[in-house]
Amino acid sequence: MAGRTNPWFGIGLNAWSLAFEASTVIGLRTMKIAAGGPAAGAEVSAMINEKLAAGLELQMLAITGGLGASPPTAAARTLVHYRRKVRANRRRLAKG
Repeated sequence: MAGRTNPWFGIGLNAWSLAFEASTVIGLRTMKIAAGGPAAGAEVSAMINEKLAAGLELQMLAITGGLGASPPTAAARTLVHYRRKVRANRRRLAKG
């Protein structure tokens, strides 16, 4: 064990960072939906579809071994999976 680092510390930091970025997306989405109109309805539909697709993609990764064999690897890859989705939404929503 000497010389090995705890992988959960970095995973925890990545989870915290994901939560911060997700809260930004929640705020941007809330503003867009609160504005109403067709864009609000389209955002709600897109949000639901994206969440379902992201969950199904993650399940497929888990079933096929794409998340790795160890709990820390699976946790880290799960965070990577969701961070890509959240980052894409943040960029899209920030544009207006």
